[in-house]
Amino acid sequence: MKHDSPTTPRERTPVEARQTLSFLKNRFEQVGIEPQTRHGQNFLIDLNLQRLIVSTAQLTREDLVLEVGTGTGALTALMADQAAHVVTIEIDERMYQLASEELVDFENITQLQLDALRNKNNFCEELIDELERQLAAAPGLRLKLVANLPYNIATPVISNLLRTRVVPHTMVVTIQKELGERIIARPSTKDYSALSVWIQSQCKAKIARIMPPSVFWPRPKVQSAIVEIVVDPQRRERIADREFFHTFVRSLFQHRRKFLRSVLIAAFKKQLGKEQIDEVMAEMQLQPNARAEELAVPTILTMSDLIQKRLEATEK
Repeated sequence: MKHDSPTTPRERTPVEARQTLSFLKNRFEQVGIEPQTRHGQNFLIDLNLQRLIVSTAQLTREDLVLEVGTGTGALTALMADQAAHVVTIEIDERMYQLASEELVDFENITQLQLDALRNKNNFCEELIDELERQLAAAPGLRLKLVANLPYNIATPVISNLLRTRVVPHTMVVTIQKELGERIIARPSTKDYSALSVWIQSQCKAKIARIMPPSVFWPRPKVQSAIVEIVVDPQRRERIADREFFHTFVRSLFQHRRKFLRSVLIAAFKKQLGKEQIDEVMAEMQLQPNARAEELAVPTILTMSDLIQKRLEATEK
């Protein structure tokens, strides 16, 4: 659904007032709906934090914005005032209709009523196709994911967008604080994970702001964070085969505290012998008691390359 200018002007609630607690409660009561926990609907009711999300994204008329979770459309409208175009997707039909009424005055918003994810590892093809159309229509646009992400889909959205045909320039997202800490975690810490390695191998990431539950309605049970992730083309170029690397990293961290040698032997037992795994360990000067959780991202990249070369050699 693309919005065109209405034929007759009507009185509109100012954007600034569309996401206050009182406005939301009144509006929801008018249309007879309630926030849905199963869709992760927690609405950000602090207007200053909404503006912080937009300012952190540094939107210009050279940006195509992807928003996952339209909600009431308040953040959508703020972004449409600054970006070239906003593609916003909402799974909840009732929220989609409500947002459609709030966003009717905007010509540069495309609304989709779909699940953004086809499954936990892939985006919905219709969404990717729409983003490709928008980028093709205006060459030179940068794609930016800017969203108050539902907690239940935050990880697959952030992780899988880096695997699509439409790689973003930037991701500025409101997510669970714990997830933000995993994204920026360093080796030998409790939060260091496959996600940490996957994101840091391609991007620079930082937490811009920690937010208490009180700035949302309904209040979540955990703290949230605004996280800024900027894709680094040089880091991405370092990865020869991103799909292999993605699978490799997940295999490494499936048992992150086990000895690395045992993990590698188990992961590639049908393709590589113990001697070949030992060769890789020796070449990298890793001790037998090394663990995946201790390895820095560049070390894991090197190991992935060495393992892949041995796999390719066995296939010849």
